[in-house]
Amino acid sequence: MPQRAMISLEKRPRYRLLDGPTPIQRLARLERALGLAESSGIYVKRDDLMGLGGGGSKLRKLEFLVGDALEQGCDTFITTGARQSNHARLSAAAAAHAGLACELVLTDTVPREDEAYRHNGNVLLDQLFGATVHRQPGDVDALTVARRRAAELIAGGRRPYIVGAGGSSPIGCLGYAACACEIVRQEQELGLRFGRIVVPNGSSGTHAGLAAGLKALGHDASRVTSFSVLASVDRARETTIQLAGQALDLIDPDRPFTDGEIAVSGGQLGAGYGIPTAAMLDTVRLVARTEGLLFDPVYGGKAFAGLLDAMRSAAWAGDGPVLFVMTGGLPGLFAYEPTFRPEEPAA
Repeated sequence: MPQRAMISLEKRPRYRLLDGPTPIQRLARLERALGLAESSGIYVKRDDLMGLGGGGSKLRKLEFLVGDALEQGCDTFITTGARQSNHARLSAAAAAHAGLACELVLTDTVPREDEAYRHNGNVLLDQLFGATVHRQPGDVDALTVARRRAAELIAGGRRPYIVGAGGSSPIGCLGYAACACEIVRQEQELGLRFGRIVVPNGSSGTHAGLAAGLKALGHDASRVTSFSVLASVDRARETTIQLAGQALDLIDPDRPFTDGEIAVSGGQLGAGYGIPTAAMLDTVRLVARTEGLLFDPVYGGKAFAGLLDAMRSAAWAGDGPVLFVMTGGLPGLFAYEPTFRPEEPAA
């Protein structure tokens, strides 16, 4: 990484939640099942293997967010999300690890009322990590509720720190800017270059952070491709562009960033956030049965379905090996248990 960018990241307050770089693994059995040429390798970066709180990509963002909260002398971490939010679960775990109280404002965004969704998965873990949960209807502005709760805490002498959904603030995006540096080092160690780096796009911070980090490194940010799992493709792309520019400003404000460097696909969203698709179900089962790996049904399952579609159709032919960032979210499988029964059709 250029020296200025490296120094900029190192100067940022950071509370370490990772034990080290997450491994990159090749999915050779899956490649054979798909009949792919050896040059079209599929690799995964196992951000699901992080140890704290059940693991997952949000811990990268939380290193910088919790670090910032501690630097400011805060004692309570407040964040928002859907009922089964992975970010909320890992925020509760990170806060517990750092000695902070945690409050979660969770909305009923996904139209599911079954017992597993309402009480299992991340919901169970939020409780175990000791978070105070404020449940809200799906049409409520969770950030407004969080700010109102923060004002109550301040009036009582507390010092809250507020983070929006997914931890996708410019500071949170620095976690994946640092991950871009990690990926480039691993490419050098492996002796290859990934033509595509593929991620899910929910709150847009993972894509934005990787793009900003690659740009700061002097690499091509456009080799990151994301599949929207939350917003319309136009809105997801707009948010990603904005966040990537803001994150890059924190690292290297003199380096220009162009809109054309952000590629987002809406082809796997289906009927909406958290709503299963047939492609997602097929993908989760295929990867589980060929590689013994588990994708979550909300983020990774949909995004990897997009990767498989591109590989099968040769849409990325000639690009070289592809890297998929496994962002975690395993508890979501238990929340969606009825979906994986044969009797419940997907959209």
